Amino acid sequence: MTEPVLSLRSATLSFGDRELWRNLTLDVVPGEFLAVLGPNGTGKTSLLKTILGQQKLTSGSIEFLGQPVGKGSKRIGYIPQQKLIEQGTPLRARDLVAFGVNGNRWGLPVSSRAVRRRVDEVLEAVGATEYGSVPVATLSGGEQQRVRVGQSIAGDPKLLLCDEPLLSLDLHHQRQVSELIDEQRKRLNTAVVFVTHDVNPILGMVDRVLYLAGGRFQMGTPDEVLRSEVLSYMYDTPVEVIRSRGRIVVLGAPEGYGVHDHLEHHTETAPQ
Repeated sequence: MTEPVLSLRSATLSFGDRELWRNLTLDVVPGEFLAVLGPNGTGKTSLLKTILGQQKLTSGSIEFLGQPVGKGSKRIGYIPQQKLIEQGTPLRARDLVAFGVNGNRWGLPVSSRAVRRRVDEVLEAVGATEYGSVPVATLSGGEQQRVRVGQSIAGDPKLLLCDEPLLSLDLHHQRQVSELIDEQRKRLNTAVVFVTHDVNPILGMVDRVLYLAGGRFQMGTPDEVLRSEVLSYMYDTPVEVIRSRGRIVVLGAPEGYGVHDHLEHHTETAPQ
């Protein structure tokens, strides 16, 4: 059997009296694509922070490559939400990728021949060679995210964490960035944990989904989780799941749990 890259055992995360999720047990294996879904405030980003060692569990355990998680592991890549870099920032695209190569070292970054060669390789892999020496702030949102994907894979990570990486991108760039992440997953056999509000751009790539809501969770394949009876149970109100031309639409979910949230909800005791 393949050893898991990431393992959580009876993991619970609370903030004061508010419990985000309880007794979460999860193994993520090399090359697996796990989508994490659910309404805002259910602990999706907090899960990523826990994996990064930035947030401690209330109880339970979490391991990365068989060891308790720590801060700053080079074997974990991270793609943040799309946020345009302020105009006038002199940072070039290749500089940002270089941080993924040697940014974990103390002191000023070292631009050795090996580092420059690795940066060139990564820029080529993500299709960003032509603007590698261009200030990142002058690039479009889609181009900036492409560079961030390069930064995240520069250290050949075993686990790639994606926190709403398609947010604010148009449909064309959503498709480009999601396909780029999937290509790198297959090339490097990297496990992917992908937080999103809209599963449709990545639906064909997803192996399993983890749905968080109301302190509960449900895991399974998209077909197992994205069903009217399961989501109706989770939302405690009639919800209809419609599949049309390879896309999923959710109707009847409460306000604040819109179409983009539909894939992210599961429960430990959801009906089968």
